[in-house]
Amino acid sequence: MKFGHGWTTGWGNTLLTLLLAVVLAAVIRWAVAEPRYIPSGSMLPTLQLGDRLVVEKISHYWRDWQRGDIVVFAPPPALVSLGYNPDNVLIKRVVALPGETVEVKEGRVWVNGAPLAEPYGATLAEYTWGPAVVPPGCVFVLGDNRNASNDSHVWGFLDERLILGRAWVRFWPWPVRRYAAREEVMLLGMGTHPFG
Repeated sequence: MKFGHGWTTGWGNTLLTLLLAVVLAAVIRWAVAEPRYIPSGSMLPTLQLGDRLVVEKISHYWRDWQRGDIVVFAPPPALVSLGYNPDNVLIKRVVALPGETVEVKEGRVWVNGAPLAEPYGATLAEYTWGPAVVPPGCVFVLGDNRNASNDSHVWGFLDERLILGRAWVRFWPWPVRRYAAREEVMLLGMGTHPFG
């Protein structure tokens, strides 16, 4: 029996494989997808405290953010200036897109003068906001738990460049739930808008 020599056999091959696995895992986490957990109740009832999600980071290269997307983002400057940790991230739902007029009144979100039907069970807002037009390059985001969420109604529009990715799938607790599944958000009287 012959044994090889050098880095291509034995321990060298094992170390090379481990190094490649670590580099590949780091690249995937940095550029493609990463796990996240839910530390607050701002997205109740959709996301529960302690849920674990996979956040995908690449679909925005070929599709725009859509109404209904659940996005993870770095805190906006207005929040950081109030002492929010810039290393933490937030998770909220996109409810209005660039160029749309958004308003919160009568407990509901209104987009372009029509109430937004929200099939994901958002709580009724106990506040009013707007109306205001979402600027180019920004979105308006709210937590599903409207009255317990630090979101756009508090600190303004979210610059799309701060969005790190979109919640794609909940992997814990079981069973798995896809947030990128084809669902619909309807503007009453204006037709349906698929997202996912």
